[in-house]
Amino acid sequence: MVNNSYSRVLAQRSIRKVLIVCEGAKTERYYFEAFGINKELIKVEVNGAGRSKDSLVKYAIELKNAAESRNDKYAEVWCVFDRDAYPIDPQDRHKFNSAIVLARTNQIKAAYSNDAFEIWYILHFEYFQNAWSRDEYMNKLTKLLGSEYKKNDKTMYKILKDKQETAIKNAERLFNSYQPHNSESDNPCTTVHRLVEYLNDYLEDEE
Repeated sequence: MVNNSYSRVLAQRSIRKVLIVCEGAKTERYYFEAFGINKELIKVEVNGAGRSKDSLVKYAIELKNAAESRNDKYAEVWCVFDRDAYPIDPQDRHKFNSAIVLARTNQIKAAYSNDAFEIWYILHFEYFQNAWSRDEYMNKLTKLLGSEYKKNDKTMYKILKDKQETAIKNAERLFNSYQPHNSESDNPCTTVHRLVEYLNDYLEDEE
């Protein structure tokens, strides 16, 4: 006779736990929360930390270590952040690269954008290599969407989903256009597609 309680424990242990810690408190968090994840296979926690770069990675390390101390280890931890072209902090460009190195050293994956997360959105429509300002990104998205682009829009994942395959190809092409790579100076560039591809392996089947 099967012990139902024991079976539930085994099933729970087989579910992969993934942590995504986002620099933005809303924009990135809303996007990744909208994925139709199969909760029988994976549990995704999205944390809109409102911290940046190395501070964000250090926070992710704290969460990762705390989970491990509870014997509740994450299968993967991702940090989502961007590089400000016109930062207030003059050390920002150094912190961007150091954040990527710090993440890698601590077995945390970085889904970064240079200069803004909106690069990922635009790549759903077209390939581009323009180092635009953030205002230009917003204006371009408004034209591509046919309506005003608003940050923190909870519907962006749904709006762009049908074009996602194009975005992944464009993002990979853009990344590979820089040889050798320098994350701080590769502008525009994004690795968000790698996190998207990872999550896509755990989507619920569409009827």
